[in-house]
Amino acid sequence: MNISKVLAGMIVALALGGCATVTPVSGQFPSVTPRQAQTGAENGKLVRWGGTLIKAQPKAQETCFTVMALPLRQDGRPYKGGGKSDEGRFIACAPGFYDPVLYAAGRELTFIGTVTGVQAEKVGGYDYPYPQLQASTVYLWPVEVPEPATSTVFINGGWYGGAWGPWGPWGPWGPWGW
Repeated sequence: MNISKVLAGMIVALALGGCATVTPVSGQFPSVTPRQAQTGAENGKLVRWGGTLIKAQPKAQETCFTVMALPLRQDGRPYKGGGKSDEGRFIACAPGFYDPVLYAAGRELTFIGTVTGVQAEKVGGYDYPYPQLQASTVYLWPVEVPEPATSTVFINGGWYGGAWGPWGPWGPWGPWGW
C-alpha cells in the first residue's frame, strides 16, 4: 500500500471532520413542535426541543425547566433571529440537580427526550397547556459573544472609522506625527 495515499486519506478525513459541528444534541428528529404537542397527540415521541429558559426548578430527584420554545438550527441550537417565535412553551424535566445560577433565565438550552403529557399552568390569569418532556439530554449552550462592529466612512476625500479610528493609521496629526 502506498504510504502517500494513506496520508492523503487521513488529511482529507481530518479536514472534512473539522467542518462538521457535532454537539450532544445533533441528529435527526421528528419535526414536532411544543405547540403541536399541546393536544397530547404526540405523547411517547422522542423529540428535540429547545429555546430560551424561563426558569429552572430543582426538586428532590430532578430539575424541571420551563422554556419558551424556539425553532432549532441544524446543529440543535435555538434560532433567536427574525422576530418572535410561535413554537409555544414546554416543561422539560431531567434527573439530577442543575444549578439555577448556571441555568439562569434567558440562557439557551436544547433537550432530547420523550413527550410524556400536558400540564396546565398559569401564565398570568390564563391556563396554559405546557407539553411535558422527560429529558434524557440537557445541553446548555455557551453564551455567544457578538463580534465588535466596525465601519469605515468616506467623507470629504478621507476614510474615517474602522480599526484605525477617525484619523486613520497616523492619528490626528496625519502622516507627519508629532
